[in-house]
Amino acid sequence: MLYNLLRPLLFQLDAETAHTLTLDTLSLLQKTGLLPGHTIHCTPVHVMGLDFPNPVGLAAGLDKNGAHINALTRLGFGFLEVGTVTPRPQSGNPRPRLFRIPQAEAIINRMGFNNAGVDKLLENVQQADYPGILGINIGKNADTPLQNAADDYLIGLRKVYPYASYVTVNISSPNTKQLRQLQNETQLEQLLGALKTEQTRLSDQHGRYTPLAIKIAPDLEPDQIAAIASLLLKHKMDAVIATNTTTARDGLEHLPYGNEQGGLSGAPLTERSTAVIHRLAAHLQHAIPIIGAGGIMSPADAQAKMEAGADLVQIYSGLIYRGPNLVSETASLLCAD
Repeated sequence: MLYNLLRPLLFQLDAETAHTLTLDTLSLLQKTGLLPGHTIHCTPVHVMGLDFPNPVGLAAGLDKNGAHINALTRLGFGFLEVGTVTPRPQSGNPRPRLFRIPQAEAIINRMGFNNAGVDKLLENVQQADYPGILGINIGKNADTPLQNAADDYLIGLRKVYPYASYVTVNISSPNTKQLRQLQNETQLEQLLGALKTEQTRLSDQHGRYTPLAIKIAPDLEPDQIAAIASLLLKHKMDAVIATNTTTARDGLEHLPYGNEQGGLSGAPLTERSTAVIHRLAAHLQHAIPIIGAGGIMSPADAQAKMEAGADLVQIYSGLIYRGPNLVSETASLLCAD
């Protein structure tokens, strides 16, 4: 109810300014004891060898630097994913780079992996008082040549490995030049091989196994999805997140900001993302869990992703349009099934 009253005021602000203000306010309320927590009764969900208190998580991108973990955990999420974080700090693309399209319940972003770097994120993670499941999403710096991309991912993996419940490898953002080429079969084969070898070494070094998830795009053709599924199985990846944002603009061309460059999320992504989950599930046959993300604007959207084959779901844009109650409402529906 409170968010419904505040949303019109927030929507009067630049989208990125409103984003920062909202997170800072949540953290302030949490620190002063004024942010109530949500208790959701749910049978834990066992995925990737981890027990998730409920199947509804926060998608990466909202808290890039892990600076608001304590506040976000009060919203009722079963798990949080922070990042995307790169080895070195980078400012991302020029502002404005975040656009709301309220008529379509959509968001376009071209942030460009703006973040304070992996060391700062880990400092924040260690200062957080969060005993739950934390995913850390890693990417490559924009100025790292594509042929050296694996080096950046390996740096990120080594640094976050001891602190993450699982690590997500983001190869699907449309806002880092050429990044999506890493989804091509030859390049993906090499990257997954390097990641799996390093995961094995780190597991021995730290005496604990940290699962690896790969985040893919919603704009893949059926044969590309089949090839990716085959490689995920071959390299024994621990999970796949479907999906990231889309470059499609179907039906938005006539709306303000509808033709801005970047990745589109929100309601226009719902069906596209769910279709990718369905195709992945057909290839993977439950051998690798699927985390469904993209366009979850209602509990019913999350349920559709679960029915398509997802084991867990993640929310981001739905929070912007529906508010934090979406988390508890979605978890309550999925936990009742």
